[in-house]
Amino acid sequence: MARLTAKGIEAVRAADDRRELPDDYMRGLYLVIQPTGSKSWAVRYRHGGRSHKHTVGPYPAFDLKQARDAAAKVLRAVAEGRHPEQRQSGSVEDAVAQFLERHGKNYRPKPRSEAERLLRLHVVGNWGRRKLEEITRADVRAMVARIEAPVAANRVHSIVRKLFNWAVENDLIVNSPVAGLKAPHAETSRDRVLTDDELRRVWQAAERLGPLNGAVVRLLVLTGQRRNEVAHMQWGELDLEKRLWTLPRERVKNDRRHEVPLSSQAVATIQALPRISDRFVFSTNAESPVNDFGKNKGRLDELSGVSDWVLHDLRRTVASGMARLGISLAVIEKVLNHASGSFAGIVGVYQRHEFAEEKRAALEKWAEHVERLVR
Repeated sequence: MARLTAKGIEAVRAADDRRELPDDYMRGLYLVIQPTGSKSWAVRYRHGGRSHKHTVGPYPAFDLKQARDAAAKVLRAVAEGRHPEQRQSGSVEDAVAQFLERHGKNYRPKPRSEAERLLRLHVVGNWGRRKLEEITRADVRAMVARIEAPVAANRVHSIVRKLFNWAVENDLIVNSPVAGLKAPHAETSRDRVLTDDELRRVWQAAERLGPLNGAVVRLLVLTGQRRNEVAHMQWGELDLEKRLWTLPRERVKNDRRHEVPLSSQAVATIQALPRISDRFVFSTNAESPVNDFGKNKGRLDELSGVSDWVLHDLRRTVASGMARLGISLAVIEKVLNHASGSFAGIVGVYQRHEFAEEKRAALEKWAEHVERLVR
């Protein structure tokens, strides 16, 4: 016997016959090499006076560490008098409920709500009463393949992977059927930045969308904040006398309270709005914020003649425009409330300066630039 190593596994070549290489470090674990060259992992053990074999999974989907971890779970179950292959984990629906109850508290409210929606719709909707250990890689592939939108399919794949990883970590199942399965679609980050002329046309078109929806677009341009942060703005977050908008932690992506100094142009935009709701700045029914972005984005494209862009591209346009005006990257990141970049890792831990005055100067300078463009 010999202790397997990652380098040694790579070097193993196929022979005319099927081979099994035992791991001296984790007794019972074997690397199986087929004549075709494919490799996989298996665990051999005795239970009830009989020999059994448990298939862990293919290599390299399961690397050496993952194979040893899986083997350890199998052998632990045997040592406790249980048969690993007969484990009853309960239904998929029960597992989802446990996952949301125990792991879901690590999410902020909005991401948790989205995770629950995806799990209920796609996982419980497809496999609800089946046993968790019955779900196979083929089941996962087939379920994700039925989702036509690429980004949505990737999001479902991600939350399903988290669910089954959690189930493995909590000994509900031995192996995850998602292990080694890549996201179904490649995603490329957008780099669309509107030119000054395009930004001018979008701004002028926004003035024809109506007082509420047009103001949402103008504030996206003036502040550089995220779409829902602006569209769901609340009167209680605003201090127009101090020209300050304070976003509570539950309303932002990085879970940190964020202060946005308001330029004089932004304040004027807000002051011109009809006050329909006591809570939401942008509301048509006094109870909920505006949410008809799709329809109004199409109208905006039609009026402006600018196409092939999304509202989030305005945020990138603001960042790019500020950089052209000579504003430092550190200040731009603070304006956008980025948790990465200049303030990632240890820098973010020790750098507590909030750049309040620098952010105000930057947003005023940017607003003056926008005003020159559109007027």
